[in-house]
Amino acid sequence: MKRIFATLCLIGIVVSSCKSQNNNTNNMEEKKAHYSNTDTSKLVKPEEEWKKLLSTEVYRVAREKGTERPYSSKFESSKEIGTYYCAVCGNPLFKSDTKFESGCGWPSFYETISKTSIIYKPDSSHGMQRTEVECGRCNSHLGHVFNDGPPPTGLRYCINGVVLDFKKAEEARKKFEEKH
Repeated sequence: MKRIFATLCLIGIVVSSCKSQNNNTNNMEEKKAHYSNTDTSKLVKPEEEWKKLLSTEVYRVAREKGTERPYSSKFESSKEIGTYYCAVCGNPLFKSDTKFESGCGWPSFYETISKTSIIYKPDSSHGMQRTEVECGRCNSHLGHVFNDGPPPTGLRYCINGVVLDFKKAEEARKKFEEKH
């Protein structure tokens, strides 16, 4: 009787583990389904779905308009050559050759990849008049843009690194070659 009970318990644990692994796999597939570096269609999801798909920190910054601590981003002082994408949806945002050292504590860029990669919104929070920038595809909060950047644009896109993904130029070239 004890053996039967032990066997049933073991079967229950195995089944539960398989279900958990299956749910994690489904969740990973769901996360990948909305992420694309080439899809330019608008991406709209309920906040509950975003909350399930994103890490706590990415959700806090991207969806709740939070800010990461200054100098905490691995991209803040990065000099690698490639492209910066929205970490939420994969939308191309900035080329590395438009990145510059602003000293503000967040990755800074003077130009976006395209006119549609970013959405501009007035922001009067914290008693200041600023311009918020959001991803042009998924409307996630990225940071703010200021008029104190270098030539040729004079702009400084001050972006939270936690909402950025980066692909080295070589990596992008290899992916292109594999597809063609």
